[in-house]
Amino acid sequence: MSIAVTKQQTGRVSTTKTIVGTGIGNAVEWYDWAIYATFTPFIASQLFSKADPASAVLSTLAIFAVGFVARPFGGFLFGWIGDRVGRKTSMTLAVGLASLGSLMIGIAPTFASIGAWASLMLLVARLIQGLAHGGELPSSQTYLSEMAPKEHRGFWATLIYTSGTVGILFGTLLGAVLNMTLTADAMNAWGWRIPFLLGAAMGLYALIMRSRLHETDAFEGESLAEKRAPLWPQIVRHRKQALQVIGLTVGLTVIYYVWGVVAPSYATTALKIDRGEALWAAVIANIVFIAALPFWGKLSDRIGRKKVLWSGAIGSAAMHFPMTWLLKDSAWQLAVGMSVMLIFIAASAAIVPAVYAELFPTSIRTVGVGVPYSICVAVFGGTAPYLQQWLGTTMGMPQLFNIYAVVLLVVSAAFVFTIPETKGKDLTH
Repeated sequence: MSIAVTKQQTGRVSTTKTIVGTGIGNAVEWYDWAIYATFTPFIASQLFSKADPASAVLSTLAIFAVGFVARPFGGFLFGWIGDRVGRKTSMTLAVGLASLGSLMIGIAPTFASIGAWASLMLLVARLIQGLAHGGELPSSQTYLSEMAPKEHRGFWATLIYTSGTVGILFGTLLGAVLNMTLTADAMNAWGWRIPFLLGAAMGLYALIMRSRLHETDAFEGESLAEKRAPLWPQIVRHRKQALQVIGLTVGLTVIYYVWGVVAPSYATTALKIDRGEALWAAVIANIVFIAALPFWGKLSDRIGRKKVLWSGAIGSAAMHFPMTWLLKDSAWQLAVGMSVMLIFIAASAAIVPAVYAELFPTSIRTVGVGVPYSICVAVFGGTAPYLQQWLGTTMGMPQLFNIYAVVLLVVSAAFVFTIPETKGKDLTH
């Protein structure tokens, strides 16, 4: 009896460590990207020339996109570490590097004090974060998928976007609180730095937590020969799966960044909705998103991954234009539009971590997902905020961007039909 109880307690402790260690590091990554989008106006005014405010905002968003350029390199580097050294090591190193990037932004001198060097420091920091974040998601979702019971893997996979959204929510709430409690002068002078310094501290804590995790049985069960097998021939052999990752991701990454990340900032700069009200609308919508994720995850464990993925892509495509038309000049419109879209986005977001892991064998699971996923996010997700701002504000053609987003969602829906049903697959092979 005592041995059985001890094993049960050990299992619970191991599960808790897995969830906390994986979740907090993932939350920190998403928090980093969310606060950058949220505090874009302040970064633009402090780290770029004030002579042309519109150009400064576009430059800040361009660096947001440039940060994604490093992600494929991070996907390969940390994917290689994950498949050769271990998932745990890859996850730990990634969150440590992301923390360094946050610290650099938090302490960056202003444009007024050192000129263009301030902008360059921001660029370097974002490239460092891009490198780290390119390895974070594939490493953490591979680790989580391999640790999860196969009959509940869809539900466990929801931790990736749940923890990530908690990170976004925390960053958004922090932005709302700072906006309410600090004057405009204080925010411009030093208030905008607080979220980045806090992100660096949280990253350090996540690094410590991850260093205490256990390696997955799937990785430990591989032979030394399998771990040392050349990666490139395996990548070529699984090129179809890599293309499927890109196809499944392309619509999700654009629509998620539009509605889940930059919508409050876009509403503030382009639609002139009050900054504080826009942030609170985003808080409401992200809570709805968190509530929807486990529903879709559990449903995929019952009816299969493909039906849920298809529902998410088609539902998002069908609702994008109506919700865009709803959004005009009020925070309640933003809250409703974001909430409706995030319910459908949640269908895909909840389970893609499990689907990606289920497409590849153990020996190439991390890098096989990391490289194509990072390339897709860099090319499409990273450029989405800039394209939306440029086509809408500068060119006066917002509908062109909306058509672009819907077409990519249809592409993702079509790719669902190319993948096998992976529900309940054994990941130890």
